Amino acid sequence: MIIFGTRGYLYQLAILTLVCGWCGNPAAHTLRKRVTKFTLFFVPLFPFSTKYATQCTFCGGEQQIAKEQADQLLAQHAAAQQGNPYGQPQGQQGYAPNGQGSNPYQG
Repeated sequence: MIIFGTRGYLYQLAILTLVCGWCGNPAAHTLRKRVTKFTLFFVPLFPFSTKYATQCTFCGGEQQIAKEQADQLLAQHAAAQQGNPYGQPQGQQGYAPNGQGSNPYQG
């Protein structure tokens, strides 16, 4: 008796801020990679399907995207996070009510 089948794996690659195609709100989107692998005796052997999608955290709408577009979004995310541990894009100033570009939370 030979036991074979498939198993799916879901990887979260990044969290991006995009304008949703479903609800139109600028919201956080998760970039996900779904890989389906062929299994033999419950051991995953090789992937036979890989799909990429973004999902809106505001409305839950999911949109399938091409691998090239997923790679581009991932590269943009990595460039924005380069050297910035807090996730704020470099060059962006904090809120300054006096218009001088200073941080109001500093003494």
